[in-house]
Amino acid sequence: MTAYLIAEVETTDEALMAEYRKHTPGLVAKFGGRFVVRGGKTKTLEGGWAPSRVIVLEFPDFATAERFYDSEEYKPVLAMRLKAGKSKAILVDGYGG
Repeated sequence: MTAYLIAEVETTDEALMAEYRKHTPGLVAKFGGRFVVRGGKTKTLEGGWAPSRVIVLEFPDFATAERFYDSEEYKPVLAMRLKAGKSKAILVDGYGG
């Protein structure tokens, strides 16, 4: 069953975040993942949630998504993102319908 890594990101250092973005596509692909959403327009429909940027990554399964996030290759790249802004992230199983 697919899994999704969903992140809300508020950038505070554009230059560092731009560098981060250069490294993520290859790493995501290496773990069989793909970008479903990579920023873009948002519209608040309910509650007070008004994220400045939302990212959704799709992986073949939950375990693979965990391996990506916890990998030695991603650790230094993740550190860039964490330094370049504020973020919240979750990992969720897809719907097997």
